Amino acid sequence: MAKAGKLLILDDNKDILSAVSLLAGDYFEKVSTISNPNVLWSTMRQLQPDVVLLDMNFKAGCNNGNEGIYWLQELLDKYPDTKVVLFTAYADIELAVKAIKMGAYDFVEKPWNNDKLISILQRACSEKKNKRKSKTDNIAPAEHSPMFWGNSAEMARIKKIVEQVAPTDANILITGENGTGKEVLAREIHAISMRHRNKMVCIDMGAIPETLFESELFGHKKGAFTDATADRQGKMEQANGSTLFLDEIGNLPLHLQSKLLVAIQSRTITPLGANKSLNIDIRLISATNRNLFDMVERGEFRQDLLFRINTIIINLPPLRARTEDILPLAKIFLKHYSEKYSRNIEGITSDASEQMIAYQWNGNIRELQNTMEKAVILCDERMIQPQHLQLQSYTSTISQPITTLEDLERKTIADAIHTCNGNLSVVAQKLGITRQTLYNKIKRYGL
Repeated sequence: MAKAGKLLILDDNKDILSAVSLLAGDYFEKVSTISNPNVLWSTMRQLQPDVVLLDMNFKAGCNNGNEGIYWLQELLDKYPDTKVVLFTAYADIELAVKAIKMGAYDFVEKPWNNDKLISILQRACSEKKNKRKSKTDNIAPAEHSPMFWGNSAEMARIKKIVEQVAPTDANILITGENGTGKEVLAREIHAISMRHRNKMVCIDMGAIPETLFESELFGHKKGAFTDATADRQGKMEQANGSTLFLDEIGNLPLHLQSKLLVAIQSRTITPLGANKSLNIDIRLISATNRNLFDMVERGEFRQDLLFRINTIIINLPPLRARTEDILPLAKIFLKHYSEKYSRNIEGITSDASEQMIAYQWNGNIRELQNTMEKAVILCDERMIQPQHLQLQSYTSTISQPITTLEDLERKTIADAIHTCNGNLSVVAQKLGITRQTLYNKIKRYGL
């Protein structure tokens, strides 16, 4: 049987690199391995692989998948025709769905099944060669779906504020719990702003490796560091004339906040290795699920940076505070996923509806969306029933049987949050972990 094309394996575990390389050598014409993502671009240029098998975590003790998501997005941007298969030791269905929606070809868990792994890699290689995906125009603005405002008084008040401030260039800080729709609101503001003809540029501040922060935001010149073999435009320059959305800005380490502040204040950037500054014209929207004012008091966030980003503050309410919007949102998601998965589902039963309204939705709109997607997949009837939703209360989540180490960790964190009344700084101190690690685990477990 003819061998498939070229495979690149990126994993920080050299034993895994050796094992997969030895396995794949019989099936691919060329197999290359690297253990450090910082040399990814030079390897990509040299090898031009058909498929990249990408690990999700590269730092010891880090298992949230943020690094894998970051490098996946970079690969999709720079090499859209190359297929990317994600490789992780930590099974996470939500992360898998997110990665595949972003454009990953598939998702493989460690420890892996040899036949399954090779089969997925071969299919990815075959698809890359035979059916190249058309590239999207990165300059033209993406199609915008109008925001669902709902019927609550608080959302009506927010809508009025948005209509007033969107046409201006005022910096906006969007706050709210995870899953309340902060990025959706940012896109709505951009879509009705004077800058809507240009694409909004988004950065997840919690997902950028610290060593790449300046290159990611400000860009770099060829030769600025070891792997800088070409000039690269930073995200702030890409957003020139448009909107820059800084998501999870509360996760930006203190020592990097000053660099961001200088760029925002001066509206100039200096790419790494450059001698000349560039003027930038951006509209800044930031978002966080953390209380930045409390962080300022604790010395964790610069007060001058907070003053710069919060000309207008918009706080999105949790879904449990706008119960009248739960069913209308659920029906929107039901229609979307019924079409996506070719299911003929007519609606939601009254029992399921009552259960949804009574549920706390600690994960907010994102949890509702995931629940409806799961329900559509599981439903083999004409109507969504309670059993298709698989909802559990917060209390039952805490008291559910402990069968794995992940269950134990989830329960320990949930108990600590409950005991400390949601004060994450105290929770992190109590558990002996950093706030960033705690935040990542909260997102992972949907707490």
